[in-house]
Amino acid sequence: MAMLHVSSACYCVVSQRRAHRIRGVASEDFARLKVEEEKVKLGGSDLRVTKLGIGAWSWGDTSYWNNFEWDDRKLKAAKAAFDASIDSGITFFDTAEVYGSRFSMGAINSETLLGRFIRDRKEKDPELDVAVATKFAALPWRLGRQSVITALKDSLCRLGLSSVDLYQLHWPGIWGNEGYIDGLGDAVEQGLVKAVGVSNYSEKRLREAHEKLIKRGIPLASNQVNYSLIYRAPEENGVKATCDELGITLIAYSPIAQGVLTGKYTPDNPPTGPRGRIYTPDFLTRLQPLLNRIKEIGDNYSKSPTQVVLNWLIAQENVVPIPGAKNAEQAEEFAGALGWRISDEEISELRSLASEIKPVVGFPVEKL
Repeated sequence: MAMLHVSSACYCVVSQRRAHRIRGVASEDFARLKVEEEKVKLGGSDLRVTKLGIGAWSWGDTSYWNNFEWDDRKLKAAKAAFDASIDSGITFFDTAEVYGSRFSMGAINSETLLGRFIRDRKEKDPELDVAVATKFAALPWRLGRQSVITALKDSLCRLGLSSVDLYQLHWPGIWGNEGYIDGLGDAVEQGLVKAVGVSNYSEKRLREAHEKLIKRGIPLASNQVNYSLIYRAPEENGVKATCDELGITLIAYSPIAQGVLTGKYTPDNPPTGPRGRIYTPDFLTRLQPLLNRIKEIGDNYSKSPTQVVLNWLIAQENVVPIPGAKNAEQAEEFAGALGWRISDEEISELRSLASEIKPVVGFPVEKL
């Protein structure tokens, strides 16, 4: 066991086997250590993750992100995002078998990239502890519990891992849901995963999944849903309350509304690609008063709008946001959402302002 000796000028790490040379510790090292110390349990599982994770939806993708292109420059940027996350103390990464689908022109599977990034980093830091989450796609031709195990083993092959920390059903299937839940339980019992979760599950389906797994003594660790300041459906449809009641962690995807809550986009400069059809100039016009207030609050804390909206989610408690990082700068900014908290009054004020904006349409499977 290593022992940590602290002086006013440096850290000296001494192990039973060898003494490491003394080195100076910069302020970012303190921040990284603090993030590591503040890990939270995912639901009733034994898995502990950082209070904020990184979503890898955009890594290798050419169907929604990256302006339908993938090249070496974007690959290097994604790798830099991974490394910057680790350097900042964020060690929870979420991917899926359908991200960066191999069926897209020029795409590289996101799982493949994440596995490569982990292996490269571990060559430099063998003690690195990364929590990996991935997902099973409930495709119509996949039936029964064995389909979950088969897909999981394919994901493990792409990741280059013998097990993953969290395995999730990406969306509820039109049929086969009972078998899918059975498959999650089988994955735990076979030692292929540490914890299991679902994604885009309604309150009813969430309760059913929880009940079926708990009979086998397996907690349902998480439900990953679309949740942000301007998309608060989980608060309105009973999902957030049910997660809190049953001890299930809510993992929030699109927590900065795919970049729209950063203040980067304006009515004259809307997002490109598919996002432009969702976040139209008219919507962005109605969003401006909220964005202005977010910026004012951020200025008071010396924080960016992105850090404010992520902190707003973390402050809801039992919520782990997973913003997508395309580059190192974004990853570093996300880390700045940790280690502080906006006031209760500001939380309520932002919710009130956001309530005046007609929400965008979410992922339809939430209502299955």
